[in-house]
Amino acid sequence: MVETADYLCDRSTVDLLDDYLTGVRAHGAVFCNAVSCPPWGLRFTEPASLTLSAMLRGTAWLVPAEGEPVRMRQGDVALVRTAQPYTVADHPGSPPHVLVDGQDRCALTGAQADSGRHWRLAGRTVDEMTADGASDLLITAGYRVGGELCGPLLDSLPTIAVIRPEEGVSPLLDLIAAEVEHDRPGQQVVLDRFLDLLLVRVLRSWFARPDSTPPTGYRALADPDIGHVLRRLHEEPARPWTVASLADEASMSRTAFARRFSALVGRPPLTYLTEWRMRLAADRLGAPGATVTSVARSIGYTDAFAFSAAFKRVRGITPSAHRDRRARGL
Repeated sequence: MVETADYLCDRSTVDLLDDYLTGVRAHGAVFCNAVSCPPWGLRFTEPASLTLSAMLRGTAWLVPAEGEPVRMRQGDVALVRTAQPYTVADHPGSPPHVLVDGQDRCALTGAQADSGRHWRLAGRTVDEMTADGASDLLITAGYRVGGELCGPLLDSLPTIAVIRPEEGVSPLLDLIAAEVEHDRPGQQVVLDRFLDLLLVRVLRSWFARPDSTPPTGYRALADPDIGHVLRRLHEEPARPWTVASLADEASMSRTAFARRFSALVGRPPLTYLTEWRMRLAADRLGAPGATVTSVARSIGYTDAFAFSAAFKRVRGITPSAHRDRRARGL
């Protein structure tokens, strides 16, 4: 599988979404040019932690294991957040013709394999060859989700989140549709980059909705003073911040700052800082050769015992036990 390279990130402009998306990358996207003549269906048997599906042409239905089917019209983009198998089809009741597993490998179902219908399964494309060339066009991409930092982002998403064309992602879909028309050198890299960008735009659109529940602190970024402080906390989590020093960053009194931060973010400033440090620590403990002491120092703790106590209080497990679990792949 092709995995996109890490973004080059200007730390002077880093924000919560930058950090939450660390380790979230499109890889070897599956493009399903899936069928002109109903019924058709694609069954995702081992979904990625986060999957994006975009209807570039035609219509389809997302059928989750639990809950009601969701219709996708041309130009719609859906984020699917589930570990349970689900189906994308021309109709909620259509049986799947193709199975896609967790490695993005495709296979025809037994009944369809002998049906005489002409399907091409090659690389990232699944399509039924037709005489007139007309077909629905669905693109779906699983995202690699590495580490702990993206947890708040994933936890804030529903099982299916659908963005409509009027919410601002259509220009990117046009570029993707043009790219998949023909196989070209370097196409997978281009498409994966487009999909990484599309994910950011879709998340922005989703969290801009008043009825959505964005990650902690996300909406506070719009406040010029508290947003600046949040960015500073994420830029330098190991700095020995105090309420007074954070209030200075915001050019506010300590009392006014603490009240405003808590109102916008939903928790006091130092509580937010501790939670973010512990999430960073949980991620860094999974790195090869990481020690409790080195990780503690990297997030601003000179005393490993104090760090361990804080980690267990916030995460419910000791740093050593967490590191061992990560090493075992748990």
